[in-house]
Amino acid sequence: MTTKVEKIEIDTELLKRINKLVEKENININDVIKQGIEKIENETKITIPEHLIANKDTYNPDPKLTRELIGAIKTKEPVDVSKIIDEVRRMEY
Repeated sequence: MTTKVEKIEIDTELLKRINKLVEKENININDVIKQGIEKIENETKITIPEHLIANKDTYNPDPKLTRELIGAIKTKEPVDVSKIIDEVRRMEY
């Protein structure tokens, strides 16, 4: 026998086990369900094993340093980037 809750079928025996657990531990049924969901989420979370991360020792997500490395600059006047790229390609800098 199952209980239907918003298109979800729940086994009656499972509900009995949850109720016994709630009575035994003296906790809220919502807490039991939340803990179960959190456990499942943590177990199914995809993580990359550390031995597969090539730059784990050198990776630095510092945004300021990243901008400096990619050459981001501030200028007082607008810059035509395509013109600058063309000059660099023709070595006219």
